[in-house]
Amino acid sequence: MSASILYIEDDHEIGGWVSEFLKDKGYEVRWQLSGEKAVEEAAACAVVILDVMLPGLDGFTIGQRIKKAYPGLPILMLSARTAIDDKLQGLEFADDYLTKPFHPDELAARLEVLLRRSVVKSAEPLRVKHLSVYEAENRVVNEDTGEETLLTGKQYQIFMYLLQHQGRVMTKEQIYESVWGESYIEGDKTLMVHIRYLREKLERDPATPEIIETVRGLGYRVRA
Repeated sequence: MSASILYIEDDHEIGGWVSEFLKDKGYEVRWQLSGEKAVEEAAACAVVILDVMLPGLDGFTIGQRIKKAYPGLPILMLSARTAIDDKLQGLEFADDYLTKPFHPDELAARLEVLLRRSVVKSAEPLRVKHLSVYEAENRVVNEDTGEETLLTGKQYQIFMYLLQHQGRVMTKEQIYESVWGESYIEGDKTLMVHIRYLREKLERDPATPEIIETVRGLGYRVRA
């Protein structure tokens, strides 16, 4: 199966030829003109190509949000900026930084390196009960059935946030603010609904969850 790339570039001319070039190389390309849905889209991708200069939120902000949600997902920054400070800022979270203009073959070579690193990381999945979590590939596999468990972007983000703090009770406020990037409003049932759907997909018996535990009055945790 070809690797899926999230490509965020607002320049139609550059975005068009880069997308076609990568498709010719066998990649599945999800081209977005802004980072509005970047975190959600990234859940299903193996690598992110991210331009720095974008409408609305800049690439640095978007990249940091993606990396926070999916620490194992490789990010390649693209920028016409050549200043060393910009490169250093990008490499605080990104895995590589390519300056425009670039040769398409160099872009392809750098992508291959990032994807090879991801494959190495995913060779040792995180095991949680009957699940294997391939963080670098954003995949969850049910070892009872051998099948991949398909999660939405938000479901995956919530699960990974709890996994990153495995054994610790995380409050509703902490989870909501990390995943949605907004302040939690008391009484909001959004997170509770997502947890219910997560349990239906992940637990052997959602009525008696073994993985995502509710700690009454406090929040949720993934048992260590």
